[in-house]
Amino acid sequence: MAVSAARVAARRLSNLAFVGFCWFVTAIALAFLAAVLWTLVQKGAGGMSPTIFTLDTPAPGSPGGLRNAILGSVMMCAFAMALAVIFGILAGTWLAEYAGDSHYGSVVRFLNDVLLSAPSILVGLFVWYLLVANVFHHFTGYAGGVALALIAVPVIARTTEDVLRLQPTALRESGVALGTPLWQVIRTILWRAASAGILTGALLAFARISGETAPLLFTALNNQNLSGMGEAMANLPVVMFNDALSAYDDLRRLAWAAALIVSAAVLGITIIARFLTREQKHG
Repeated sequence: MAVSAARVAARRLSNLAFVGFCWFVTAIALAFLAAVLWTLVQKGAGGMSPTIFTLDTPAPGSPGGLRNAILGSVMMCAFAMALAVIFGILAGTWLAEYAGDSHYGSVVRFLNDVLLSAPSILVGLFVWYLLVANVFHHFTGYAGGVALALIAVPVIARTTEDVLRLQPTALRESGVALGTPLWQVIRTILWRAASAGILTGALLAFARISGETAPLLFTALNNQNLSGMGEAMANLPVVMFNDALSAYDDLRRLAWAAALIVSAAVLGITIIARFLTREQKHG
């Protein structure tokens, strides 16, 4: 039965209204994002200077920079990623290649997803009780690195499992058919084939932990001077948090500069991860 012209016009009008509403909502979201980025760049650039990278965090009214906070963040994130990459890749490999759809594998997969979505402040509180209160008995960069690693491991494990499951079964069968043990097939064939995806997961995990503040408040806290991993350690997120609440303009400018540095680092890592993902799809 032919559709009346009035019904066709009504459908076109409703479709046009829906598309227009989607464009309107998208424009509002982009406007807020642009406002945030503009404020970040404007305020952050105003706080940037060469001394940011050469001087430690200052007392109010004194000249200073973010050298100790930048190095502290790099050291703790590097320590965290060294742990997270090892445990995350091994856990993801076990889930993809050995656990399968077993009951135990389903339980581990569920717990990994729970940890993936757990509030970071709970991770910090757990590491504080486990290491700060009962092992080190003081704030330390190692505890901060462990807390960040616990946040990064589920991301890497999930990504590793997903990219390994995407690999053709023929890769496994060809290696096993030649008499190669499965663990060696995984190490020499599957990991190499999935290397771009695994690296992407590691970069996304690094971007995730770069701006975490809550777990570091419980573990590494802060330090006005450049320190080793065995002591309380300055880091950009905590310095940003403390200086943003300060009543002194110079410290608030440092907070904006720290925010710009962290945002630029996370943006750069995310762009690299996107590029690697695109290369893997087209490769």
